[in-house]
Amino acid sequence: MFRIKKLDIFIAKQFALLFVGTFFICQFVLMMQFLWRYVDQLIGKGLSMEVLAQFFWYMGLMLVPQALPLAILLSSLITFGNLGESSELTAIKAAGISLMQAFRPLIFITVCIMLGSFYFQNNIGPHANRSLGQLLLSMKQKSPELEIPEGIFYDGIQGTNIYVQKKDTKTGMLYGMMIYRMTDSFEDAAIILADSGMIQSTAEKKHLLLTLYNGEWFENMKSQELAGSASVPYRRESFTHKQILLDFDADFNMTDAGVLANDARGKSLLEISHDIDSINAQYDSVGRGFYEDVKRAFFASGSISKSDSLRAKKMAGTKTFNIDTVYNRMSAKDKKEAVSHALRRVQQQVNDLEFKSLVTSDADRLIRLHKIWAIDKFTLSLSCLIFFFIGAPLGAIIRKGGLGIPVIISVLVFIVYYIFDNTGYRMSRGGMWSIWFGKGIATAVLAPLAVFFTYKANNDSVVFNMDLYRTFFMRLLGLRLKRHVYAKEVIIQDPDYTEDARVLQQVSDDATEYAHAHKLYSLPNPIKVFFKYEPDDKIEHISNTMESVIEDLSNTRDKAILTELSRYPVVSAKAHTRPFEHKWMNIVAAIIVPVGIFLYARMWMFRLRLLKDLRTIKQTNASIINRINEIIHI
Repeated sequence: MFRIKKLDIFIAKQFALLFVGTFFICQFVLMMQFLWRYVDQLIGKGLSMEVLAQFFWYMGLMLVPQALPLAILLSSLITFGNLGESSELTAIKAAGISLMQAFRPLIFITVCIMLGSFYFQNNIGPHANRSLGQLLLSMKQKSPELEIPEGIFYDGIQGTNIYVQKKDTKTGMLYGMMIYRMTDSFEDAAIILADSGMIQSTAEKKHLLLTLYNGEWFENMKSQELAGSASVPYRRESFTHKQILLDFDADFNMTDAGVLANDARGKSLLEISHDIDSINAQYDSVGRGFYEDVKRAFFASGSISKSDSLRAKKMAGTKTFNIDTVYNRMSAKDKKEAVSHALRRVQQQVNDLEFKSLVTSDADRLIRLHKIWAIDKFTLSLSCLIFFFIGAPLGAIIRKGGLGIPVIISVLVFIVYYIFDNTGYRMSRGGMWSIWFGKGIATAVLAPLAVFFTYKANNDSVVFNMDLYRTFFMRLLGLRLKRHVYAKEVIIQDPDYTEDARVLQQVSDDATEYAHAHKLYSLPNPIKVFFKYEPDDKIEHISNTMESVIEDLSNTRDKAILTELSRYPVVSAKAHTRPFEHKWMNIVAAIIVPVGIFLYARMWMFRLRLLKDLRTIKQTNASIINRINEIIHI
């Protein structure tokens, strides 16, 4: 029977307090990052506090599902980091409570948060996305004098296109201006060129005052065209200073949300499913219509009329005709005309197919976006549970609380998640990857990490012991490990000098015999190495004997012996004999030629190193034996 224990309440309280704090921190960071993207649409627009409050409110609601996984990761990591740093986690384990039992209350809380995140994304998030998109669209259309970009035409003012080569954001001056004003048609267009100018809103926010300097005005006068006249009068005006009043309502007005109808982020799962069916039905009918058009056009244009067929047969001189034969009997003028006509028809068909391809590809992209955001509701919710099983075990392993190491680790994990998720989204949106693969790749990458860290933490395994990894890679790459022997402050038992000297002399004799018998300076036989290996434990015995003597002599007070002990090399007992312990692995390494060559060369390097180490051992043994003899005879 499940019972709530005091320990569960204690851990849940620790987590809850940290979760609330980290959630608001993560929410603030994400909001600042989002705000930075749209800061140009907010500054200088004269937006009211009510509009700004709505913007921040909907922005905060939209970012809640993204802040929850990061907050869970950070708070769980700090919670168990604090418990480990204060030795409370050790006391919990000493009481017979496993780490998974300590995780139990937080797993329940995380599952509740995960379900709440899914509900939020499916019911509250779509409304927030729609409202925020409507606000951003409305803000973009307010005070367009600040929105005019450099180097392209701006059409945000109805009936007017403005081109600016350069603008000064500090003074508001625009340079190299070209303005097109249209009334009824392009034939009525007025073209205005000016060296510089400025656009300002009037006090009542109903018009834009366009002030121009040093320019010319060209305008067609079609409205004054005389009936029956073949010419269109126009006027040209040069000016040094001119002001033009343009109609524009600069007050903040909410844009019609109908333009956001195809945005899948503003829809629930039920709405997405319904709209996908509608889009499929709509574009299926369009596709069938395209197919019927192409079929009719093919048969209509591809069929040859009876008169053309009789004419072709007459030219060929037979009852049946060959197109190449008919073409070869045509005159040069007819050939040129036939080829031109065929090229025009082909190009027309190509253009028609390209247009239809754009229509259908747009439908495919729209359907993919709907499916992507539907799957995103599940993956983003599931990431809450995955981030917990990454953060909590890491906290138990690292045993560091506070906002130092936990923040660094959380940021690194979130960056990895963001890179994979964003890459998958872009590749899925473009159709390069399947939707399930693209949106599931981030979860597929982090889920094994969560299982690995949980397993290691539950078994008290060492994961972040840098000395262990350093030693492993140094051995793998064949790098030398140095020995350091220091004088002990407290010595319980003095070394047995006589026995140690005898053992060292035996080690020297064994080393001399081994080096002479195995000819370490020569290349080893590859057949014996990879296929017919015979056990060789002599060096391992020499190394173990030497280490036992070093351990005993490290209790000495003599500085000369301690110095000589540090000269002993760390011997690799088996690296010179074979690449791997298991015979089948050696056979596989030999079959994979590049790997076998590398391992063979590495083994020969270790043979040469062993020969050098044996010489060093014999020299060091001789020095220590001489020093022991001096100590004994004093």
